[in-house]
Amino acid sequence: MQIHKILISQKQPSNMVQYAPIVEQFGVQIDFKPFFDIEPLSSREFREQRINIADYTAVVFSSRHAIDAYFTLCEELRIKVPDSLKYFCTTEAVAMYLQKHIVFRKRKIFYGDGTPSSIISLIGSKHKDERFLVTTSDSAGGNVIDGLFKKAGLNYSTAVLVKSVSLDLKDTDLHSYDIVAVHNSNDIKSLKENFPDFEQKDLKFISFGKSIVKAMDEAGLKAELQAPTPEAPSLSKAIELYLSKNG
Repeated sequence: MQIHKILISQKQPSNMVQYAPIVEQFGVQIDFKPFFDIEPLSSREFREQRINIADYTAVVFSSRHAIDAYFTLCEELRIKVPDSLKYFCTTEAVAMYLQKHIVFRKRKIFYGDGTPSSIISLIGSKHKDERFLVTTSDSAGGNVIDGLFKKAGLNYSTAVLVKSVSLDLKDTDLHSYDIVAVHNSNDIKSLKENFPDFEQKDLKFISFGKSIVKAMDEAGLKAELQAPTPEAPSLSKAIELYLSKNG
């Protein structure tokens, strides 16, 4: 089967350097269209969780969206964020984003290597007596960090701060593409909401990330290639690998 058109369920990156060689080598058209958006919970929605932000001495962030939502909620709920609050972030990039809201050098900020276990290592025995607020999203499911905090016997609560909202895809003819690359279970949720009677037929899917595998199975969809793998550590490499074998 000759591949001509590929749709990637993301916003178009500002730098196309990782996709330009694919277009040039295989002569394909690559389009970008996000299937969902992330929005902060309103203060009313947050209150339904019966969580008082001021009760916690440390907060755990795994995304920039959660950081924005946290500080917006504090402002709306008129909660003063104390200078003594400790911040634990899954990556350096997430930690650096805190600069948008606080004076970075004057706060106690710690970041891991992207794995949930690295957060537990950061806490260790030095910070184990803190009261942790673990921020998450409405689609996090069986949150790995939540399980690790429970196993470590830490004093914590989880709080949903952001939610996924499906975008309107009805003007997009998915079957006009040869490949659709998806990277999040919310992509599948949006697809099914937009096209309740969707049938895969000859459309090929490339999936990226573990969380999407179950969602595709439940939706009755098959992925031709699942990444990341040692051969395909990124979505662009997964597409390149598939095209080199099937293009």
